[in-house]
Amino acid sequence: MMKNLLAVVVLGLSALSLNAAFAHGGAKAKHGGVVAIASDLGFELVGTPAGASIYIEDHGKPMAPAGMSGKLTVLNGAEKSEAELAVAGDRLEAKGVKLAPGAKVVAVLTTPAKKAITVRFTVK
Repeated sequence: MMKNLLAVVVLGLSALSLNAAFAHGGAKAKHGGVVAIASDLGFELVGTPAGASIYIEDHGKPMAPAGMSGKLTVLNGAEKSEAELAVAGDRLEAKGVKLAPGAKVVAVLTTPAKKAITVRFTVK
């Protein structure tokens, strides 16, 4: 009886630690934006005076977006705006869009290997 109880406790504790080991969520914003996860990468969307920036992380480490491109679509209620994303140093930038609280944002990115990644954000 004691062996069975011990086995159940060990199994339960191992299940709890397994979830923590494989979790990719919970990434924190490092640039004051909102964070989303897609294709095992972390993306942080940040509003700027000229538009928006997206910073990319690979398992918590900054990733240079060299060779990436894409398009940013912003839905503010019934208003829709779009802008091309271009590499700007350590981030991707989209000029001419406005990120209002509650806006839904979709970034469609293309990697240098021509892989498509879609990232969805809700602005806070």
